[in-house]
Amino acid sequence: MKKCQIFSLFSLTLVLTIIVYLVLNPSLNKILLRLNEFTIILANYSAKLTSSDQMSDQVTSENTATVRRPHPTTEPGIMFLQSSSELNPSPLVMCSIESAARLNPNKPVYFFMKAFNGSVSTYREPEYRGIPLLSSFKNVVILPLNPKELFSDTPLAGWYEKVDPSKERHWLHVLADGCRLALLWKYGGIYLDTDIISLKPLDFRNFICAESEHSANNAALGFNRSHSFIESCLRDFVEKYIGGVWGQQGPRLITRMLKKWSGTDNLQNLFNKDCNGIVYLSNNWFYPIPYSNWGRYFQKNTWNKTSNEIEKEFSKTSGVHVWHYMFGNKKVQIKESQSLIEYFFSNYCPSTYETIPK
Repeated sequence: MKKCQIFSLFSLTLVLTIIVYLVLNPSLNKILLRLNEFTIILANYSAKLTSSDQMSDQVTSENTATVRRPHPTTEPGIMFLQSSSELNPSPLVMCSIESAARLNPNKPVYFFMKAFNGSVSTYREPEYRGIPLLSSFKNVVILPLNPKELFSDTPLAGWYEKVDPSKERHWLHVLADGCRLALLWKYGGIYLDTDIISLKPLDFRNFICAESEHSANNAALGFNRSHSFIESCLRDFVEKYIGGVWGQQGPRLITRMLKKWSGTDNLQNLFNKDCNGIVYLSNNWFYPIPYSNWGRYFQKNTWNKTSNEIEKEFSKTSGVHVWHYMFGNKKVQIKESQSLIEYFFSNYCPSTYETIPK
């Protein structure tokens, strides 16, 4: 104990001696000041590098070890989401994400999953197939979906605190409707439903796509971050919320807000035109087959390997919306059906196609 006190006294004396010497020797003082400035510069530079790495870190395979990967806050991309607690994505979900990733290799493709814990290594085959397959694509990033966190600092925050999911008839769809708007508002980019199989690369731009002559849909949307149209949609979501009405916060919301934005009820006159900074695409871009005819995707023996009729028919289509909610959990045949859905799977998501049993 006594030795420690002696050492402390010696150290204090040495520091005081150095200070006095610096005061009396201005030239040396300047040199040390320069060294101090240089040390600060190095420290700031190191801090910037650390901050940059942290912003681009993404939880991946090795027990939540981090590697540098894109994130919506730093790099807009194509976004998908799953609002249920499902951890085994269906073949259609996998195909939608795989096709987008293959056709847009230079864009990050984000898959937000509500039940995902942030560590890809947790989900291994054979129990899990979708997550390992999708994470094998270099531009696919799987992220947890935390609605409360996502809705913070948006008009949906208060609504989410008050709403009771157990009393909501269409809760998973309503939650997904809100999440896509918040994702576009906070991050910007392109949002696609998990039942849209991409057929062409996608360009970043502000767009909405028509479902029919008189109505728009929200399954495919593209917007810059903090766009005023999305802000108005978020406010309308809360102000005109009716959870029991199908599509009230989804396609109907987008349709009524687009009419307000454009100042007209005749939306068909806006097809493929710029409307105050938003391109309103005609239905052939993402909804070439209407929901009333959804069964056509699964109609057997509609093509053969030597035919190019499908490519001609969908030559102006960027992605096909398969209308999953129309057939729900019904078992549908994909392999060896020679249906449109088999054609799209085999050509645009071959890895997923290989996992499907005959």
